[in-house]
Amino acid sequence: MADIQDLLLEISLLSSTSATLGWDQETYAPAQSVVHRAKQLAYLQGRIHKLQTSDDFCDGLASLDPANQRELTHRYDRATKLPQELVERDSETSSLAKAAWSEAREKNAFQTFAPHLAKLLEIAREKADHWGFEDEPYDALLSEYERGAKTREVATLFESIDTELAEIAAAAVEKSSSIPSDFLHGPAPVEAQQTLNREVAESLGFDFAQGRIDTTAHPFCTTLGPADVRLTTRYENHDFASSLFGVMHETGHGLYEQGLPASDFHLPSGQAVSLGIHESQSRLWENHIGRSRPFWEKWYPRAQELFPHLREISLDEFLPAVNRAAYSPIRVEADEATYDLHILLRFKLERALLAGELEVADVPAAWDDEFEKLFGFRPNTDSEGCLQDIHWSMGGLGYFATYSLGNINSAQLFEAAMKDEATSSAFSKGDFLPLLGWMQKNIHQHGSTLFPQDLMEQATGSKTDPKPYLKHLRRRFTNEI
Repeated sequence: MADIQDLLLEISLLSSTSATLGWDQETYAPAQSVVHRAKQLAYLQGRIHKLQTSDDFCDGLASLDPANQRELTHRYDRATKLPQELVERDSETSSLAKAAWSEAREKNAFQTFAPHLAKLLEIAREKADHWGFEDEPYDALLSEYERGAKTREVATLFESIDTELAEIAAAAVEKSSSIPSDFLHGPAPVEAQQTLNREVAESLGFDFAQGRIDTTAHPFCTTLGPADVRLTTRYENHDFASSLFGVMHETGHGLYEQGLPASDFHLPSGQAVSLGIHESQSRLWENHIGRSRPFWEKWYPRAQELFPHLREISLDEFLPAVNRAAYSPIRVEADEATYDLHILLRFKLERALLAGELEVADVPAAWDDEFEKLFGFRPNTDSEGCLQDIHWSMGGLGYFATYSLGNINSAQLFEAAMKDEATSSAFSKGDFLPLLGWMQKNIHQHGSTLFPQDLMEQATGSKTDPKPYLKHLRRRFTNEI
């Protein structure tokens, strides 16, 4: 009988190999390599599934500590409910779909992506049927990303704040209309952006001996091994802030990954607990730190050195500009005040797609109609609308809700961390390493040994609570508390 630790190590090696091939596909792989790459990834996922559903794996679970046993039993139960053919088909279909999505987005041609989305939806429904669900298929998919979450609970949470979010967004956009921001745009050589991005990420605690930053169309962070965390970003030649905030966002993810127990890389105790917690880390560093006065008091002089067009702009002029709110059709370019409206739209449409209430062919019109209700205008193209995100092409249905959960969690965790006098004092002086230490102690080191809501309660004193987030938004954008 194979030892459970040996099986877990082999699964870890196969998974990290798959992640490496996936990273390569999104960064440097030749365009025509996608078909073979899809077969490689499908083979690896099939092999992982076979190991995860083996008798040796099941028999070995009893030898693990309670937390790892609980999580791996859950994964075993989920895995054994899926036929291996479905796992391999899912992997290959998503690899091909990502290439089709990229082409469709570039050419503004939804019809190029539509057949792939239809296949991915069929697979998602198959998986949900195999796994089972309480109320709707979305339940089964959401729990893949947010352990223990129920769709109705997330929907209730969003419904409790959607009106207030819309009010804050409207007030912030109106107030921001008189804030100039054109001066942010100026010559921004990629080399200068790369210099600032690296210096900032390193100052926040990201270890470049265990990671790197590369270029891609859709920024992301991925972990290829216990000492190999990859960040990616994209560059605009006249907007240094876009890439910088993107890197700070991905650095937040990377700091979490680098803060997990490396010796447990092959175990749940060495892995992130959920996307709602993961996103709390990225949004915390991007927004609560990256858009704060203490951060820019430290880094604005360096930005002025690298981007001379900023030298005539004072910090008091610059700060309102980087916190300016405006309605945008693009989620990844949205400010804090309007961001969650993008998630409410996606959450609604995903549930309708999975429930069979929305047909794939009707997605562009449904997207534009819902967007107009929330933002007051329609996207100019499908590339600005339903084709802008990579997630559906990855098979990531059920994913989007975790972004708003992350926003809410980030404010709650930041508020709790600032109650520590040493952390708060260091923050006010532009020293953010004590905050990283607080996150490592209260979030990172626990891996997946606690459910997300139990982790939040242990770290902050309560489960996910939107009040600190709404308070933060009102303070930053409307001067209300």
